Amino acid sequence: MAFSRGETDVLPLASGRAPGKIILCGEHAVVYGRPAIAVPVFQLQAEAMVYPDPEGVCRVEAPDIGRGVVVATAADDDPLACPVRLVCTALGRPLPPWRVLVRSAIPVASGLGSGAAVATAMARALLAAFGVSWSAAELAALVYEVEKLHHGTPSGIDNTVIAYGQPVWFVRGAAPEPFTVGTTFDLLIGDTGIASPTRLTVADVRRGREADPARFEALFDRIAAIVHEARQALAAGDRPRLGALMNANHEVLLALGVSSPELERLCAAARAAGAWGAKLSGGGRGGNMIALVDDQHRLQVTEALLAAGARRVMATTLA
Repeated sequence: MAFSRGETDVLPLASGRAPGKIILCGEHAVVYGRPAIAVPVFQLQAEAMVYPDPEGVCRVEAPDIGRGVVVATAADDDPLACPVRLVCTALGRPLPPWRVLVRSAIPVASGLGSGAAVATAMARALLAAFGVSWSAAELAALVYEVEKLHHGTPSGIDNTVIAYGQPVWFVRGAAPEPFTVGTTFDLLIGDTGIASPTRLTVADVRRGREADPARFEALFDRIAAIVHEARQALAAGDRPRLGALMNANHEVLLALGVSSPELERLCAAARAAGAWGAKLSGGGRGGNMIALVDDQHRLQVTEALLAAGARRVMATTLA
């Protein structure tokens, strides 16, 4: 069900925003208890605004994707209705007579945390409208419940880095650790233009692990070792070392079977154009890759990615 009403001239009761995210290193292995490093991407944002609903019902509208739902009648697993229900249940409140308008500049199914960002923005807006303040940990826990709808068995990394809004060292089941870096690290994000829901690649990796547990556990251990070294490189401000570790992480992900010809082409193009390193980021088989660059090579790496088929190239800085 999509609603036709557009932006309203009525001032919102409240609003909330949330950034996208990328996984710097550690994807897939993080599902099995290994560490990962993720960083927010503030250049891409989701926003939710809460308005009084003229018809006195609780509804969510997402014009970017042409969807709208009345929360009371939406399916139990509807990802737009779920954040509203979870917030109301947590606060012991009935569904309010509010219209929640959601907009997002974050591509869907591309490894940039679009689902978690939308849910976080919605939850922040709703909490603000109710006059309630939550910690980042409480917010991350609520968004994790929404993430289960998107990804089946999510690691918890998306909701954590997006709710905290800062780079984190993440191990499933442990409190996230904010980390510091020794210098700025400039990253380019190359979009393959291919939607690749994370839950599908996570499920494929799970099946591979069930069929050959020794091989997959060894690959997960190799990724864990890379992530530990990457944290040291970040702390030391060592760009060449971090780039080499990104390349090594990508090779293990390739062995896990989650790369694709498009991702391989973009990573190779970035390296050939002077990137310190390049790897897929997120679930794989589409979505995005990331490249670590310096000022001297930023433009030529961007041009190389576009020439190699990237639909667009985005930039972010880790500091």
